[in-house]
Amino acid sequence: MDSFQVNCWSEYDELKVVMLCAPSIVDVTDSTIAEQVGWSDTVNHNKAMDNFLALKTILENAGVKVLDYANELAHEQQLLSEQLINRYFVRDLACVIGNRLLPGRAGSSLRRPEYPLAHALLEKWFPQQFTAQSQALHSFECGDLLILNKDAVLINLGMRTTLEAIDKIKESIFQEGFSEIAVIDLPKSNDTLHLDMNCNVVNVNLVIAKSFVRLFPVQVLTAQSSRFDMIEPFLKRHGFDVYWRDTYKTIPDINFINLNPETLLISKQATKQQFLAHF
Repeated sequence: MDSFQVNCWSEYDELKVVMLCAPSIVDVTDSTIAEQVGWSDTVNHNKAMDNFLALKTILENAGVKVLDYANELAHEQQLLSEQLINRYFVRDLACVIGNRLLPGRAGSSLRRPEYPLAHALLEKWFPQQFTAQSQALHSFECGDLLILNKDAVLINLGMRTTLEAIDKIKESIFQEGFSEIAVIDLPKSNDTLHLDMNCNVVNVNLVIAKSFVRLFPVQVLTAQSSRFDMIEPFLKRHGFDVYWRDTYKTIPDINFINLNPETLLISKQATKQQFLAHF
C-alpha cells in the first residue's frame, strides 16, 4: 500500500482515500433467516457484488483511491471474512478524527469478528495514528459519529454506541483540537440504528435531518464542562442551517457520501426531487 497519513476534519471536504470491503460470498434466500441475521430482505451475493463494483468504479472515476481491505487479509482470515454475512458497513469499523484513527467496537455479535480483522490492518498501516482502545465491553460503532467541522463533533448514543464508550474516546477527540462534542440519544430502533441514518452533513453550512430530530436535546461536552442544548441551536451556533425532512426513505435519502463540497454520491433509490427542492 502506498504510504500516506490519514486525516479528516469534516464530512464534506474532498474525499481522497476510502476503505471498502467486498461483500461476503453468502446468499440468504429465505426471508425469515434474512431477518434473523439483520436484513430486511433476502441477500443475493452476485447482486451485492455488482453494486460493490459499481460503487468502487464511481469512486475511482471521481479520483478517489480505493482500498479493499479484504484483499489484504491472510488466507485463513479471508476464509472467515468472506462468510461474515453483515460484512458491508465499513464506516462502523473505525473513524478518522483530525489526525487520529479511532477503532470502533461492534455492538452486534454478527459484526464482532470483522472488527479485529480490519483493525489489525489499520494498526499495521498507520501505527503512529491508530489509537488502540482497551478491551472493555462498551460498544462504539462509527456510523454514530459525524464531524461537523474543526470545532465540533456530533455523536449518537444509540443501539450500538454506549455512553461509556463516548466517555472513553472524548479525550482523544479533544486532544485533536475539537472544542465541543454534542451527544444525542435518538430512538433505538432499526430505522434509527445509527446517527448517519437520521442526519448528515451536506456542506460547510448545511445539515439534512429527519424532522423529529429537532425535538431532541443534546448534551454538549467540553474538556472542562457539560451542559444541555437543543440540537438546532447547537448546529446553528456552529454555522449550520438544517434542511428538515418530513418524508424520507431512511437509507437512500439520508445515508449518502460527500465526494467533495460540490458533489454528493447518493443512491439511485433516493428521492431526488427532495434533494433538488433545496436551493
